Amino acid sequence: MVIAARNSLVSFVSISSLFLFFCLSPILAKSPQPISDAQVRKMKLQCYADIDSGLWGWSCKSSMIARENCALRCLSPDCYELIYESDPLEEGEKDFFRSQEFKYCMHKLSLGESLEGVKGAFSH
Repeated sequence: MVIAARNSLVSFVSISSLFLFFCLSPILAKSPQPISDAQVRKMKLQCYADIDSGLWGWSCKSSMIARENCALRCLSPDCYELIYESDPLEEGEKDFFRSQEFKYCMHKLSLGESLEGVKGAFSH
């Protein structure tokens, strides 16, 4: 019973991931126009919904900051890895510079541009 439930969950997560990949890939693919703030907000709301439903596992629901780190990773794994992976957000942290770098990273990715120079672009 437990194995069947686990296999069903794995299948569901795999199918959901593929669906999101194919739906979001055109948004993050090379485009003549950069991704808009409205598109990012819509994608982030979907990430929150997926996290809240348990698709990202319990650790992503363990705290508000864990949820936020998972949402950022969901929005853009490449940008999350570049900006936050080595130093994830911590409780109470307000990081204006890295949030700007993350947005800039998503902007560059949406245009199909290199991510070179993104990290540190808004440092103090």
